[in-house]
Amino acid sequence: MEQGRTDPRAILSAIIAVSATAILFLLWLLYVHQASAQFEGRWVFLPALNAFLNGLSAIALCIGLYFIKHNNWRAPRTSMLLAFGFSSLFLISYIVNHALHGDTHFPGHGTVRAVYLSVLASHIFLSVVALPLVLTTVFFSLSGRFAMHRRVARVTFPIWLYVSITGVIVFVFLKIYAY
Repeated sequence: MEQGRTDPRAILSAIIAVSATAILFLLWLLYVHQASAQFEGRWVFLPALNAFLNGLSAIALCIGLYFIKHNNWRAPRTSMLLAFGFSSLFLISYIVNHALHGDTHFPGHGTVRAVYLSVLASHIFLSVVALPLVLTTVFFSLSGRFAMHRRVARVTFPIWLYVSITGVIVFVFLKIYAY
């Protein structure tokens, strides 16, 4: 191995470990942690902020794809790093919101409930898949491993975009029926 180069296996192992830890923490936060009643009615802007950050991430992803499709090879990096930043801020805001307020239950019934739960289930499942994919894609890009970056990004991009868009859709459902 060249001096000064990082071992990709070590980084990928760390990405898997960080992703698994984050996912386990989120599961604990959602299903075990009990939110304190003292924060009820406070910081109520967090779900809207989460949706806003997800929307910004989706926009940045689409702008990055536009630049790639038009062979502008410098601009996509900025767009994709912005998408990564927005998604990172979303994750922090999401954790704070659920730590303070707990989970929001969907009160709708019938078909609307089935649609909501379908969107939510796909969103949750793919967000678990997206986390290590996004981190891996960013690692390959920043470390100059562009062939691997392109290969992984072809899988990462649609999943990341779907998760960002469905995050906004979940918020809209909750805004209409629960908030």
